[in-house]
Amino acid sequence: MDKRENTRLQNPFVYTGYVSPDYFCDRKEETEDLISNLRNGRNTTLIAPRRIGKTGLIKNTFYWLESKDKDAVCIYLDIFSTKNQHDFVKMLGSAVINRIMSLDQTALKRIMEFFGSWRPVFGTDPMTGMPTVSVSIEPTESDLSLGTIFDYLKQSPHQIYIAIDEFQQITNYPESGTEALLRSHIQFAPNVHFIFSGSKRHIMAQIFNSPARPFYQSTASMGLYPLHEEIYYDFARSFFEKANGCLGNDVFHYIYQRFDGVTWNIQQILNRLYETDKRVGDESQANEAIRHIVSRNGMLYEGLMEFLTDNQLSLLKAIAKSGCVESPQSNSFIRQFGLPSPSSIKTALTVLIDKEVVYRDSKGYMVYDRFFELWLKQLP
Repeated sequence: MDKRENTRLQNPFVYTGYVSPDYFCDRKEETEDLISNLRNGRNTTLIAPRRIGKTGLIKNTFYWLESKDKDAVCIYLDIFSTKNQHDFVKMLGSAVINRIMSLDQTALKRIMEFFGSWRPVFGTDPMTGMPTVSVSIEPTESDLSLGTIFDYLKQSPHQIYIAIDEFQQITNYPESGTEALLRSHIQFAPNVHFIFSGSKRHIMAQIFNSPARPFYQSTASMGLYPLHEEIYYDFARSFFEKANGCLGNDVFHYIYQRFDGVTWNIQQILNRLYETDKRVGDESQANEAIRHIVSRNGMLYEGLMEFLTDNQLSLLKAIAKSGCVESPQSNSFIRQFGLPSPSSIKTALTVLIDKEVVYRDSKGYMVYDRFFELWLKQLP
């Protein structure tokens, strides 16, 4: 039995990480689709805005894969922090070694003999206190090292499932051939299966749908949308009722609609409500929880503003106060908020999108973090 099955949390509303299916709401169809794709040799592209639940879905899929198939080895890495191909190869190599070691504590010597020139660096996970191993690879050897990783994975008796989160980051690497190099190894590793997850829809679409790119039509595609409101409410209400409390349907509907079903925001509010009062029946309780969260993050938001130019900040505040803007470069929007020229707005908007402070959906442009949006609305 996985030790996570015995985990019981003081507060069941988790908004960072993944604990177990007990604290994961629904996504049954998506989980089954991902498992089916992976088991049947279909690598999958998973695209959705950040904070909607991609990572949780991946971790839930991996939980069930390993629970149902003892031959499965699941490896997750978030490459958002990587700056180049060397960083990527080093992260992948370290993730592979640590996952294999978690299955077999005696495997390190055999692993290092296989990888030869790699130099292990031992440390401790600051969150769990468990020993970890990272690898030191010469930047000039990253191409060769990536091939060595795949050689090792291919000779494994296991079915291996690797999720690469924020996959669009590889388009920012200074090396021009990373996509082609990675694709060349993946197509000859039949026992290694991939989830490529990303939050920037247009970049992910270019990687996997452009005929000129190495990954063209090489994966099954999956989008991720907000949880169904009724299912989410039943999930949330059950925890309040188990604590001899209650969660009013009208209050949950108010929260869900105000934050457009974005899981990360709603989980934080429910976490705060569960902490302060198990009997929730009035919108004022939700508003107080929201006020507390926004206030608590004020210093973080002030720090973020220091990295923005005057034009970027003016545009960001205008978008926040509008809620959603269909055309930020329109004359009416510019006049309403006293913004600079359309060309300056275009430049500022590009940066805000690239920094993932602002994103665009079918309705228009919005601030990514809804709590940040509320904080910005308070500014003059």
